[in-house]
Amino acid sequence: MTVGEILLQHSPALIIAIPLFSAFLIPLFGRIHAQVRNIFVLVMLGLTSCFIGLLASDVIPHGPRIYIFGAQDLNIPVVRILFEIDSMSVFMALITVMLAIVAVIYSWSFLKKEDGVDKYYTLLLLVVTSALGMELTGDIFNFFVFLEISCIASCALIAFWVEEGEALEAAFKYIVISSVGALFFLFAIGIFYAQYNALNIATLASVLQFTFLDKITIVVLIMVLGMKAGLAPMHMWMPDAYGRAPPSVTLIIMSATLASFYGVLRIMFTLYGNVLTTSMRFSLPAHVLIGWILIALAVMSILIGVIMALIQTDLLRLIGYTAVAEIGYMFLAVGTSIAALGTSYATVALQGGIFHLLNDALDIGLLFLVAGAIYYVTKKRSLDDIGGLARTMKYTTVFFIVGLLAVAGMPPLNGFTSKFLIYESVYQLNPILSIIALLCSILMLAIFIKVFYAAFLGPERPSLTDVKEAPRSMVLAMGIFAVLAVIIGLFPNIVIDAVVKPAADALLDHAQYISMVVGGI
Repeated sequence: MTVGEILLQHSPALIIAIPLFSAFLIPLFGRIHAQVRNIFVLVMLGLTSCFIGLLASDVIPHGPRIYIFGAQDLNIPVVRILFEIDSMSVFMALITVMLAIVAVIYSWSFLKKEDGVDKYYTLLLLVVTSALGMELTGDIFNFFVFLEISCIASCALIAFWVEEGEALEAAFKYIVISSVGALFFLFAIGIFYAQYNALNIATLASVLQFTFLDKITIVVLIMVLGMKAGLAPMHMWMPDAYGRAPPSVTLIIMSATLASFYGVLRIMFTLYGNVLTTSMRFSLPAHVLIGWILIALAVMSILIGVIMALIQTDLLRLIGYTAVAEIGYMFLAVGTSIAALGTSYATVALQGGIFHLLNDALDIGLLFLVAGAIYYVTKKRSLDDIGGLARTMKYTTVFFIVGLLAVAGMPPLNGFTSKFLIYESVYQLNPILSIIALLCSILMLAIFIKVFYAAFLGPERPSLTDVKEAPRSMVLAMGIFAVLAVIIGLFPNIVIDAVVKPAADALLDHAQYISMVVGGI
């Protein structure tokens, strides 16, 4: 076996081990020098991304891969940890490590004068580890463990500015909601284990009978993971957490949020994929009823996000509500795909939702970084206190234009293609839904044009005459997202064919995922 084959074989373990062990080495490197610590974190994340890329190069063309911690023979009745990685898993892992790398680059300048930066990087790497674990694991209990790690570490990061009462309030709200959700998630795991004496997702999927308890469980799991993803009406934590944490922290919390959205996809398409056509209440197939419930919650998220963003004056909080709306678009696509399961446009809807997951990370992430740059140089959050920034912050102005056009779904930027796929598929299910989604995107564009005028084109404030452009590392981080948004917008088919379609196909072909563990269904 060659070195490359050995690295590929053990890449799932290394993807988790590298950021995990690096987290506990941060204090040591921090004692040497802050710059050494910063470089170490970036190198470790870069190394992690290399192993994710290596794994993706094998999984996407050749199908799922299993990695077992413990006895390699699956027939031996011992406790083991099993990772099962398919194209959807590596797609999510790539997004997670991308957000982490950009957050670290941004942090070099943004947190340079802050205290507790060693603890910040330790927590950052723990959240990255937990998100990657959620995306790679093939066991529902291990998913719960990684979910809990992400909750605790994210709570500490949200409270990074501990001297601000609002940050502590946001962190408290987050940990309370997360703890309640975790208890319900553990309750669902207990139901599975009591019925089927198994916790592996593929094994459960192969024996699931869709009993009354299974119906309760799917509701609980959707509720918990939807709450963690920011789906209305369980979204109340997101604007507070996103709006009061440092922008680099927001990127990391986004990775955990998107990992929870991935959990919904895995539960719906892999765990319950075999039984979604079973009849439920009112003789409706399960997929129709569940799909329309998700659609209703998605439309609620879009409307609440856009309407609440309309009345905000705090820029970071405004973007936080926009993030709620964008989560709604993803759930709208997933709900449509499930409700119309078996149709051609169901596949298009799923592809649109998965593609929008990537675009949401780029677009919302870029807007948060721009808002953070404005706060860094002005120390102002309110739109009433800033103006005329385009005169001195030219790069930041350009990046904000890219972000606002992308998040509103304007061509030729990346958000246009994913939203167009969503509009197209949702229209075939119900034209009214598509019209609502389109009108909300237009309203979102109007909101950000108002923000652009107020912050960048309005009269210059006398208190902001000494404002300069953001530091270079922050400009670089914003530039990475902006360039990716433009490139993906100009060449969307490359991304769709390379990673989006394989990810969607992996979810729809749940039989392949299951057969890798149980040898067939």
